[in-house]
Amino acid sequence: MFAAERRQLILEMVRANGAVSLRELARVVQTSEVTVRRDVRALEAEGLLDRRHGGAVLPGGFTRESGFPQKSHLATAEKTAIADLAAGFVEEGEAIVVGAGTTTQELARRLARVPGLTVVTNSLLVAQALAHANRVEVVMTGGTLRGSNYALVGSGAEQSLQGLRVSRAFLSGSGLTAERGLSTSNMLSASVDRALVQAAAEVVVLADHTKLGTDTMFQTVPTDVITRLVTDEPPGHDDRAATELQALADQGVQIAVAGTQGGSGNVAGGEPAPARQQRRDVPLPSPRRGQVQGAAPSLRSLGEQGPGSERGARVADLRRR
Repeated sequence: MFAAERRQLILEMVRANGAVSLRELARVVQTSEVTVRRDVRALEAEGLLDRRHGGAVLPGGFTRESGFPQKSHLATAEKTAIADLAAGFVEEGEAIVVGAGTTTQELARRLARVPGLTVVTNSLLVAQALAHANRVEVVMTGGTLRGSNYALVGSGAEQSLQGLRVSRAFLSGSGLTAERGLSTSNMLSASVDRALVQAAAEVVVLADHTKLGTDTMFQTVPTDVITRLVTDEPPGHDDRAATELQALADQGVQIAVAGTQGGSGNVAGGEPAPARQQRRDVPLPSPRRGQVQGAAPSLRSLGEQGPGSERGARVADLRRR
């Protein structure tokens, strides 16, 4: 097979699958991984695909969404640390919404210990994690089952969320940037996530460092609607993630960073973190939009906000999007 033929076949495979390993490419084009790597490098130089460790993906990070089996084995330690830290923001007797995702599934397992909690979710995995928690009430949305991530999507899910008001929404996604906020690779999932956001006074995003700086097709939560980001400590060599964290903080997002090692840490204000993990809050340059830093609107204060309030304006803008 000539080089041009190999590269055309490689490009077709990546376009069809979103991401393909070098080993699989070499098997299909019947050549060595060294040759395939050289072909992938040439295609990347033309802007036709992007190289990743051990494979190739569609250019610009706009890849197809991975299924649950693939996601469940990625960044497992980081997701556990993030879930541990995020659970600390949930209070007894609260009503929250939890979106679909492997990180939110980890969070749900920890929420089973919070008494008097009401959890609204479109995720079968989240509901399953809370199914035997006798002190937690679980409310499922309607909708059509999306098998790749075990989530309910579509107009049925969105309509069931109309008129709902809760204190916090916990969401994950495929990518997070300071410019566009949280995004995902699937249009139906993005639409339901927007409906979840409209129901909440605060939006908490759970995203490990591999998603920082990644932009995917469908925006779900604009940066100015994100109240808090819970993430893990980026590796020292990951300048992109560190830069993105600072940019998010500069735009008013409260950043909570969970360590993957045991031990105690410090939070903003010098208070000790829980001994089970490390926590580091990135301080904001100033309180956000006239709000007192660290103050969380209650269900009552949310109900008292009129349509002319700033939060109402942000939600109205999000609906128009």
